[in-house]
Amino acid sequence: MHIEKNNIFLVGPLGAGKTTVGKMLADELGMEFYDTDCEIEKRTGVDLAWIFDLEGEEKFRQRESSVIEDLSQKNGIVLATGGGSVLSPESRKFLSARGFVIFLRASITQQMIRTEHESSRRPMLLDTDESKEDVLKEMKNSREPLYEEVSDMTFDMDGIAVSTAVKQIVKLLRSV
Repeated sequence: MHIEKNNIFLVGPLGAGKTTVGKMLADELGMEFYDTDCEIEKRTGVDLAWIFDLEGEEKFRQRESSVIEDLSQKNGIVLATGGGSVLSPESRKFLSARGFVIFLRASITQQMIRTEHESSRRPMLLDTDESKEDVLKEMKNSREPLYEEVSDMTFDMDGIAVSTAVKQIVKLLRSV
């Protein structure tokens, strides 16, 4: 990898494939993989939905920012962030300063397909009177400018196999 930052941080909406791409990318590049959501669950001993229910989104975002601060100080990692991690100015600062940030873009249709059977792992899609599609559209409108602000590269995930995406991302990284 020829980039000056030796960490890779993946940002993007839920269902974009950050965790799946991140694991394969880390394997391909011989780097260590972390996922902020998994790290929060590991540190607290409970699942994300429980944290959202008991503590609310604000407290969850504080936990998430703390995890990003800690993990972004590591060297040679691939980090898959939560879809809302960019809402925190501190998290955006840590990500921008400490790694090469890739925005994995996905359409609402792609997100609907990828999150169809895993709503329990997606607290932002639970306990709402709005349709899943409306929630995803609202999140896209508020978060996409932040993904773009923080990213060094944007990669469109629609209609592409994860293995193909990883190969193309590695090729792009080696040319940067």
